[in-house]
Amino acid sequence: MNPLIKVIIPAYNEQDSIAHVINDIPSIVDEVIVISNNSTDNTETIAKNAGATVLSENRKGYGYACLKGMEYISIKNEKPDIVVFLDGDYSDYPEQLTELVAPIMNDNIDFVIGARVQRLREKGSMTPQQVFGNWLATTLMKLFFGAKFTDLGPFRAIKYDKLLALNMKDKTYGWTVEMQLKALKQKLTYTEIPMKYRNRIGVSKVSGTVKGSILAGIKILGWIFKYSFK
Repeated sequence: MNPLIKVIIPAYNEQDSIAHVINDIPSIVDEVIVISNNSTDNTETIAKNAGATVLSENRKGYGYACLKGMEYISIKNEKPDIVVFLDGDYSDYPEQLTELVAPIMNDNIDFVIGARVQRLREKGSMTPQQVFGNWLATTLMKLFFGAKFTDLGPFRAIKYDKLLALNMKDKTYGWTVEMQLKALKQKLTYTEIPMKYRNRIGVSKVSGTVKGSILAGIKILGWIFKYSFK
């Protein structure tokens, strides 16, 4: 029997990309949930027309949007086996979702990260500060926790029951690293799958600004140091 898969997509003003993302998601997915994170454009209408369930979260923050998606899933009668997180900017290749969930379906792995490896990245798709931030965060996780992560990639899949057990809290930039740190602490089985990555449609709300990059860096390092002393 095929697992029930739901996809959570946080989106802030992604009217030019969101339909591409939804349309490229493989048919093995049961439901695509787009959380409009205070969007002021036509993201919500376009996402609905593309067939997604659309929720609204007015508190700005990546984590707030992800938590809203999880809250929606929690009140549904039928719970998924796997939850996939995917960005709404079309930088990832949604059709690779089948590769992303394969280790969970075939090898009973708990948690899978889509790793944005250099050889598969389009030139300019990650800023120098993103590349450095990823390297620093994953190096610290390796030093402190013996982790094998190479990326904080937002395209990720996790068993639903394991996701609930992580008791996710972060409301903003630290969501991805919090998930990885808690997965390590709870000794979840995990792996990375090399993924293609392209230049996003539109301007990044985090890495596209100096302020966003600095705040994200502080939040990510804060989570790592907090967990290293627990």
